[in-house]
Amino acid sequence: MDIQDKLDILSRDAQYDLSCACGTKNPSEHRKRNSTGSGWLYPTTTASGGPGIMLKTLLGNRCSNDCKYCPLRENQDFRPIALGPKEMASFFYEFQSKRSLIGLFLSSAVLGTPDKTMELLVETAKILRNYYHYKGYIHLKVIPGASKASIDAALRYASALSLNIETPGVEHFSKLTDRKDYVQDILEPLRYIAYQTMKGSRYQRVHTSSQFIVGASDEVDKEILLYTSQMYKELHMGRLYFSAYQQGLGDSRIPGELIKYQNQQLGLFDDLPLPQEQQPVLTREHRLYQADWLLRQYGFKFDEFLFSDQGNLSLTDDPKLVWAKANPQFYPLSIKRSSKQELLRVPGLGPTYVNRIIKTRRETSISCLEDLRLPFSTLQRARPFLTM
Repeated sequence: MDIQDKLDILSRDAQYDLSCACGTKNPSEHRKRNSTGSGWLYPTTTASGGPGIMLKTLLGNRCSNDCKYCPLRENQDFRPIALGPKEMASFFYEFQSKRSLIGLFLSSAVLGTPDKTMELLVETAKILRNYYHYKGYIHLKVIPGASKASIDAALRYASALSLNIETPGVEHFSKLTDRKDYVQDILEPLRYIAYQTMKGSRYQRVHTSSQFIVGASDEVDKEILLYTSQMYKELHMGRLYFSAYQQGLGDSRIPGELIKYQNQQLGLFDDLPLPQEQQPVLTREHRLYQADWLLRQYGFKFDEFLFSDQGNLSLTDDPKLVWAKANPQFYPLSIKRSSKQELLRVPGLGPTYVNRIIKTRRETSISCLEDLRLPFSTLQRARPFLTM
Protein backbone atom coordinates (compact mmCIF):
# COMPACT_ATOMS: atom_id res chain seq x y z
CA MET A 1 0.00 0.00 0.00
CA ASP A 2 1.22 3.51 -0.74
CA ILE A 3 0.98 6.32 1.77
CA GLN A 4 -2.31 7.67 0.43
CA ASP A 5 -3.92 4.22 0.63
CA LYS A 6 -2.78 3.96 4.25
CA LEU A 7 -4.05 7.46 5.00
CA ASP A 8 -7.48 6.60 3.64
CA ILE A 9 -7.74 3.89 6.32
CA LEU A 10 -5.95 5.69 9.15
CA SER A 11 -7.90 8.93 8.70
CA ARG A 12 -11.19 7.03 8.74
CA ASP A 13 -10.13 5.48 12.02
CA ALA A 14 -9.18 8.94 13.33
CA GLN A 15 -12.82 10.07 13.18
CA TYR A 16 -13.28 9.15 16.84
CA ASP A 17 -10.91 11.95 17.93
CA LEU A 18 -12.73 15.25 17.43
CA SER A 19 -11.12 18.50 16.41
CA CYS A 20 -14.41 20.23 15.66
CA ALA A 21 -17.91 20.37 17.08
CA CYS A 22 -21.46 19.87 15.88
CA GLY A 23 -23.18 22.03 18.47
CA THR A 24 -22.65 25.43 16.85
CA LYS A 25 -24.16 27.36 13.96
CA ASN A 26 -20.76 27.72 12.30
CA PRO A 27 -20.74 25.20 9.40
CA SER A 28 -16.95 25.02 9.52
CA GLU A 29 -17.22 23.45 12.98
CA HIS A 30 -19.63 20.70 11.98
CA ARG A 31 -18.42 17.13 11.72
CA LYS A 32 -18.75 16.17 8.08
CA ARG A 33 -16.83 14.58 5.24
CA ASN A 34 -15.05 17.18 3.15
CA SER A 35 -16.02 17.79 -0.47
CA THR A 36 -12.78 16.39 -1.88
CA GLY A 37 -13.65 12.87 -0.78
CA SER A 38 -10.32 12.54 1.04
CA GLY A 39 -11.07 11.53 4.60
CA TRP A 40 -7.73 12.84 5.78
CA LEU A 41 -8.67 16.43 4.93
CA TYR A 42 -10.72 17.71 7.82
CA PRO A 43 -12.76 20.93 8.18
CA THR A 44 -12.15 22.84 11.38
CA THR A 45 -12.12 26.37 12.79
CA THR A 46 -9.06 28.55 13.20
CA ALA A 47 -8.22 30.49 16.35
CA SER A 48 -9.66 33.62 14.71
CA GLY A 49 -12.95 31.85 14.07
CA GLY A 50 -12.59 31.30 10.34
CA PRO A 51 -12.78 28.01 8.45
CA GLY A 52 -9.74 25.89 7.71
CA ILE A 53 -8.64 22.46 6.58
CA MET A 54 -6.31 20.15 8.50
CA LEU A 55 -4.73 16.86 7.62
CA LYS A 56 -6.08 14.59 10.35
CA THR A 57 -4.96 11.01 10.81
CA LEU A 58 -3.58 8.29 13.04
CA LEU A 59 -0.02 7.03 12.86
CA GLY A 60 -1.27 3.50 13.54
CA ASN A 61 -4.61 1.81 14.15
CA ARG A 62 -3.80 -1.42 16.02
CA CYS A 63 -4.31 -0.59 19.70
CA SER A 64 -3.00 -2.51 22.70
CA ASN A 65 -5.74 -1.10 24.97
CA ASP A 66 -9.14 -2.68 25.62
CA CYS A 67 -11.55 0.32 25.61
CA LYS A 68 -14.94 -1.31 25.01
CA TYR A 69 -16.41 1.59 23.03
CA CYS A 70 -13.51 1.68 20.55
CA PRO A 71 -13.49 -0.32 17.31
CA LEU A 72 -9.68 -0.19 17.30
CA ARG A 73 -9.23 -2.01 20.60
CA GLU A 74 -7.15 -5.15 20.84
CA ASN A 75 -8.31 -8.51 19.45
CA GLN A 76 -10.54 -6.92 16.77
CA ASP A 77 -10.52 -8.41 13.29
CA PHE A 78 -9.16 -5.77 10.90
CA ARG A 79 -5.99 -5.08 8.98
CA PRO A 80 -3.40 -3.17 11.03
CA ILE A 81 -1.94 -0.13 9.26
CA ALA A 82 0.85 2.18 10.39
CA LEU A 83 2.99 5.01 9.05
CA GLY A 84 6.49 5.85 10.21
CA PRO A 85 7.39 9.37 11.42
CA LYS A 86 9.49 10.07 8.30
CA GLU A 87 6.69 8.90 5.98
CA MET A 88 4.09 11.00 7.76
CA ALA A 89 6.24 14.13 7.99
CA SER A 90 7.36 13.92 4.37
CA PHE A 91 3.86 13.38 3.02
CA PHE A 92 2.34 16.17 5.08
CA TYR A 93 5.03 18.71 4.20
CA GLU A 94 4.80 17.97 0.48
CA PHE A 95 1.02 18.00 0.52
CA GLN A 96 0.65 21.25 2.44
CA SER A 97 3.02 22.94 0.01
CA LYS A 98 0.55 22.22 -2.81
CA ARG A 99 -2.65 23.35 -1.12
CA SER A 100 -3.69 25.52 1.80
CA LEU A 101 -3.81 23.60 5.09
CA ILE A 102 -3.86 25.14 8.55
CA GLY A 103 -1.95 22.24 10.02
CA LEU A 104 -1.75 18.63 11.16
CA PHE A 105 -3.86 16.76 13.73
CA LEU A 106 -1.93 13.62 14.62
CA SER A 107 -3.11 10.85 16.90
CA SER A 108 -2.55 7.12 17.17
CA ALA A 109 -3.78 3.90 18.64
CA VAL A 110 -1.49 2.70 21.43
CA LEU A 111 1.30 0.92 19.55
CA GLY A 112 2.81 -1.26 22.25
CA THR A 113 3.21 1.18 25.14
CA PRO A 114 2.08 4.78 25.70
CA ASP A 115 5.63 6.16 25.72
CA LYS A 116 6.65 4.22 22.60
CA THR A 117 3.64 5.68 20.80
CA MET A 118 4.40 9.17 22.09
CA GLU A 119 7.96 8.78 20.83
CA LEU A 120 6.64 8.16 17.30
CA LEU A 121 4.19 11.09 17.45
CA VAL A 122 6.83 13.46 18.78
CA GLU A 123 9.41 12.29 16.24
CA THR A 124 6.99 13.18 13.43
CA ALA A 125 6.57 16.69 14.82
CA LYS A 126 10.31 17.00 15.41
CA ILE A 127 11.09 16.13 11.79
CA LEU A 128 8.59 18.71 10.58
CA ARG A 129 10.00 21.42 12.83
CA ASN A 130 13.73 20.73 12.55
CA TYR A 131 14.19 19.15 9.11
CA TYR A 132 11.43 20.82 7.09
CA HIS A 133 11.37 24.01 9.24
CA TYR A 134 7.58 23.85 9.30
CA LYS A 135 6.18 26.66 11.47
CA GLY A 136 2.48 25.89 11.17
CA TYR A 137 -0.06 24.23 13.45
CA ILE A 138 0.63 20.76 14.88
CA HIS A 139 -1.89 19.13 17.22
CA LEU A 140 -0.59 16.02 19.00
CA LYS A 141 -2.83 13.62 20.87
CA VAL A 142 -1.37 12.59 24.24
CA ILE A 143 -1.66 8.86 24.88
CA PRO A 144 -3.27 7.85 28.22
CA GLY A 145 -0.54 6.79 30.62
CA ALA A 146 2.14 8.91 28.92
CA SER A 147 5.04 9.88 31.17
CA LYS A 148 5.91 13.44 32.09
CA ALA A 149 9.06 13.15 29.98
CA SER A 150 7.10 12.22 26.86
CA ILE A 151 4.62 15.06 27.50
CA ASP A 152 7.53 17.49 27.86
CA ALA A 153 8.90 16.28 24.53
CA ALA A 154 5.51 16.82 22.86
CA LEU A 155 5.23 20.33 24.32
CA ARG A 156 8.48 21.34 22.63
CA TYR A 157 7.07 20.79 19.15
CA ALA A 158 3.26 20.98 19.38
CA SER A 159 0.95 23.93 18.91
CA ALA A 160 -1.79 22.04 20.77
CA LEU A 161 -2.08 18.97 22.99
CA SER A 162 -5.15 16.98 23.90
CA LEU A 163 -5.84 13.99 26.12
CA ASN A 164 -9.30 12.43 26.21
CA ILE A 165 -10.85 12.33 29.67
CA GLU A 166 -13.47 9.92 28.22
CA THR A 167 -15.85 9.80 31.21
CA PRO A 168 -16.77 11.93 34.24
CA GLY A 169 -15.18 9.88 37.00
CA VAL A 170 -13.52 6.59 37.80
CA GLU A 171 -16.78 4.67 38.32
CA HIS A 172 -17.88 5.20 34.72
CA PHE A 173 -14.34 4.77 33.41
CA SER A 174 -14.00 1.36 35.05
CA LYS A 175 -16.95 0.10 32.98
CA LEU A 176 -15.08 0.83 29.76
CA THR A 177 -11.66 -0.66 30.40
CA ASP A 178 -9.86 -3.11 32.66
CA ARG A 179 -6.42 -1.97 31.59
CA LYS A 180 -6.25 1.80 32.12
CA ASP A 181 -6.17 3.59 35.47
CA TYR A 182 -8.32 6.74 35.55
CA VAL A 183 -6.18 8.66 38.03
CA GLN A 184 -2.70 7.65 36.85
CA ASP A 185 -3.37 7.44 33.10
CA ILE A 186 -5.88 10.27 32.64
CA LEU A 187 -6.17 12.75 35.51
CA GLU A 188 -2.49 13.03 36.45
CA PRO A 189 -1.33 13.66 32.84
CA LEU A 190 -4.14 16.20 32.40
CA ARG A 191 -3.05 18.03 35.56
CA TYR A 192 0.57 17.96 34.42
CA ILE A 193 -0.35 19.39 31.00
CA ALA A 194 -2.36 22.12 32.73
CA TYR A 195 0.60 23.00 34.97
CA GLN A 196 3.05 23.09 32.07
CA THR A 197 0.77 25.31 29.92
CA MET A 198 -0.57 27.68 32.59
CA LYS A 199 -0.29 31.42 32.09
CA GLY A 200 3.28 32.58 32.61
CA SER A 201 4.77 29.14 31.97
CA ARG A 202 7.21 28.22 29.23
CA TYR A 203 4.53 26.50 27.18
CA GLN A 204 1.59 28.83 27.74
CA ARG A 205 1.28 29.16 23.94
CA VAL A 206 0.18 25.50 23.67
CA HIS A 207 -3.59 25.11 23.35
CA THR A 208 -5.16 22.31 25.42
CA SER A 209 -8.34 20.29 24.93
CA SER A 210 -10.04 17.06 25.95
CA GLN A 211 -13.03 14.93 24.97
CA PHE A 212 -15.90 13.01 26.58
CA ILE A 213 -17.33 9.87 24.99
CA VAL A 214 -21.04 10.50 25.55
CA GLY A 215 -23.19 7.45 26.24
CA ALA A 216 -20.43 4.84 26.24
CA SER A 217 -21.03 4.32 29.94
CA ASP A 218 -24.13 5.14 32.01
CA GLU A 219 -23.11 8.67 32.93
CA VAL A 220 -25.64 11.53 32.83
CA ASP A 221 -25.31 15.08 31.52
CA LYS A 222 -25.13 16.55 35.01
CA GLU A 223 -21.97 14.57 35.73
CA ILE A 224 -20.37 15.53 32.40
CA LEU A 225 -21.10 19.23 32.84
CA LEU A 226 -19.84 19.24 36.44
CA TYR A 227 -16.53 17.85 35.19
CA THR A 228 -16.61 20.27 32.25
CA SER A 229 -17.00 23.25 34.59
CA GLN A 230 -14.22 22.02 36.87
CA MET A 231 -11.85 21.39 33.96
CA TYR A 232 -12.27 24.94 32.71
CA LYS A 233 -11.72 26.36 36.20
CA GLU A 234 -8.98 24.12 37.56
CA LEU A 235 -7.18 22.87 34.44
CA HIS A 236 -7.72 26.03 32.36
CA MET A 237 -8.71 23.82 29.45
CA GLY A 238 -8.94 25.65 26.14
CA ARG A 239 -11.79 23.57 24.74
CA LEU A 240 -13.79 20.44 25.51
CA TYR A 241 -15.45 18.15 22.98
CA PHE A 242 -18.30 15.67 23.22
CA SER A 243 -18.43 12.60 21.00
CA ALA A 244 -21.69 10.65 20.94
CA TYR A 245 -21.15 6.92 21.20
CA GLN A 246 -23.20 5.45 18.34
CA GLN A 247 -23.34 1.70 18.61
CA GLY A 248 -23.09 0.09 15.17
CA LEU A 249 -23.59 3.34 13.22
CA GLY A 250 -21.55 3.48 10.04
CA ASP A 251 -18.95 0.96 11.13
CA SER A 252 -19.64 -2.72 11.64
CA ARG A 253 -16.58 -2.96 13.87
CA ILE A 254 -18.08 -0.84 16.63
CA PRO A 255 -18.64 -3.28 19.52
CA GLY A 256 -21.98 -4.01 21.09
CA GLU A 257 -21.02 -4.74 24.70
CA LEU A 258 -22.30 -1.38 25.90
CA ILE A 259 -25.56 -1.23 24.02
CA LYS A 260 -27.41 -1.79 27.30
CA TYR A 261 -25.95 1.45 28.68
CA GLN A 262 -26.95 3.35 25.57
CA ASN A 263 -30.45 1.88 25.75
CA GLN A 264 -30.69 3.12 29.32
CA GLN A 265 -29.88 6.60 28.06
CA LEU A 266 -32.36 6.39 25.19
CA GLY A 267 -34.96 4.98 27.53
CA LEU A 268 -34.97 8.24 29.46
CA PHE A 269 -36.55 9.90 26.44
CA ASP A 270 -39.15 7.34 25.36
CA ASP A 271 -41.97 9.78 26.09
CA LEU A 272 -40.68 12.39 23.65
CA PRO A 273 -42.04 12.59 20.06
CA LEU A 274 -38.66 11.87 18.49
CA PRO A 275 -38.48 9.40 15.60
CA GLN A 276 -35.96 6.64 16.14
CA GLU A 277 -33.91 7.74 13.13
CA GLN A 278 -33.24 11.14 14.75
CA GLN A 279 -30.77 9.46 17.07
CA PRO A 280 -31.45 10.96 20.53
CA VAL A 281 -27.83 10.33 21.47
CA LEU A 282 -26.79 12.90 18.82
CA THR A 283 -29.31 15.40 20.20
CA ARG A 284 -27.80 14.79 23.60
CA GLU A 285 -24.34 15.56 22.22
CA HIS A 286 -25.72 18.75 20.66
CA ARG A 287 -27.22 19.90 23.98
CA LEU A 288 -23.89 19.34 25.74
CA TYR A 289 -22.16 21.55 23.18
CA GLN A 290 -24.79 24.25 23.75
CA ALA A 291 -24.27 24.03 27.53
CA ASP A 292 -20.51 24.14 27.04
CA TRP A 293 -20.92 27.30 24.95
CA LEU A 294 -22.97 28.89 27.74
CA LEU A 295 -20.16 28.16 30.20
CA ARG A 296 -17.43 29.55 27.96
CA GLN A 297 -19.10 32.49 26.24
CA TYR A 298 -22.30 33.48 28.06
CA GLY A 299 -21.26 33.67 31.69
CA PHE A 300 -23.40 30.77 32.88
CA LYS A 301 -22.39 28.73 35.92
CA PHE A 302 -22.82 25.00 36.37
CA ASP A 303 -25.43 25.39 39.12
CA GLU A 304 -27.67 27.36 36.73
CA PHE A 305 -28.28 24.41 34.43
CA LEU A 306 -31.57 22.59 34.89
CA PHE A 307 -31.71 18.82 34.55
CA SER A 308 -34.39 16.14 34.51
CA ASP A 309 -34.90 13.91 37.54
CA GLN A 310 -32.50 11.48 35.88
CA GLY A 311 -29.81 14.18 35.56
CA ASN A 312 -30.01 14.94 31.83
CA LEU A 313 -30.55 18.09 29.81
CA SER A 314 -33.80 18.56 27.90
CA LEU A 315 -33.87 17.12 24.38
CA THR A 316 -36.68 19.42 23.27
CA ASP A 317 -35.32 22.81 24.40
CA ASP A 318 -31.80 24.18 24.46
CA PRO A 319 -30.29 24.86 27.92
CA LYS A 320 -30.68 28.64 27.71
CA LEU A 321 -34.36 28.45 26.78
CA VAL A 322 -34.90 26.00 29.66
CA TRP A 323 -33.32 28.53 32.04
CA ALA A 324 -35.40 31.38 30.61
CA LYS A 325 -38.66 29.48 31.07
CA ALA A 326 -37.70 28.67 34.66
CA ASN A 327 -36.86 32.30 35.49
CA PRO A 328 -39.75 34.45 34.19
CA GLN A 329 -38.99 37.12 36.82
CA PHE A 330 -35.78 37.94 34.91
CA TYR A 331 -37.70 39.08 31.82
CA PRO A 332 -38.60 41.06 29.81
CA LEU A 333 -35.30 42.88 29.37
CA SER A 334 -35.08 46.42 28.09
CA ILE A 335 -33.50 46.54 24.67
CA LYS A 336 -32.29 50.08 25.45
CA ARG A 337 -30.92 49.70 28.97
CA SER A 338 -30.01 46.08 29.71
CA SER A 339 -26.35 45.15 30.02
CA LYS A 340 -24.49 42.84 27.67
CA GLN A 341 -24.49 40.01 30.22
CA GLU A 342 -28.24 40.39 30.73
CA LEU A 343 -28.97 40.36 26.98
CA LEU A 344 -26.90 37.22 26.58
CA ARG A 345 -29.60 35.50 28.67
CA VAL A 346 -32.19 36.13 25.93
CA PRO A 347 -32.98 32.99 23.88
CA GLY A 348 -31.81 33.43 20.31
CA LEU A 349 -29.26 36.15 21.08
CA GLY A 350 -25.57 35.32 21.03
CA PRO A 351 -22.47 37.53 21.40
CA THR A 352 -22.62 38.74 17.77
CA TYR A 353 -26.22 39.95 17.93
CA VAL A 354 -25.86 41.37 21.44
CA ASN A 355 -22.84 43.39 20.35
CA ARG A 356 -24.86 44.61 17.35
CA ILE A 357 -27.69 45.72 19.66
CA ILE A 358 -25.32 47.63 21.95
CA LYS A 359 -23.62 49.29 18.97
CA THR A 360 -26.95 50.23 17.39
CA ARG A 361 -28.39 51.80 20.54
CA ARG A 362 -25.22 53.88 20.99
CA GLU A 363 -25.34 55.25 17.47
CA THR A 364 -29.06 55.75 16.82
CA SER A 365 -32.45 55.73 18.46
CA ILE A 366 -34.41 52.48 18.47
CA SER A 367 -38.17 52.79 18.07
CA CYS A 368 -39.02 49.13 17.57
CA LEU A 369 -37.34 45.74 17.64
CA GLU A 370 -37.26 45.63 13.84
CA ASP A 371 -34.74 48.51 13.96
CA LEU A 372 -32.18 46.00 15.20
CA ARG A 373 -32.22 44.28 11.78
CA LEU A 374 -31.90 40.84 13.27
CA PRO A 375 -32.79 37.75 11.20
CA PHE A 376 -36.54 37.11 11.33
CA SER A 377 -36.21 33.73 13.05
CA THR A 378 -33.86 35.19 15.68
CA LEU A 379 -36.16 38.13 16.36
CA GLN A 380 -39.20 35.89 16.71
CA ARG A 381 -37.41 33.73 19.22
CA ALA A 382 -36.15 36.67 21.27
CA ARG A 383 -39.28 38.86 21.11
CA PRO A 384 -41.13 37.33 24.12
CA PHE A 385 -38.16 38.14 26.33
CA LEU A 386 -37.56 41.76 25.26
CA THR A 387 -39.25 45.10 25.78
CA MET A 388 -38.71 48.57 24.41
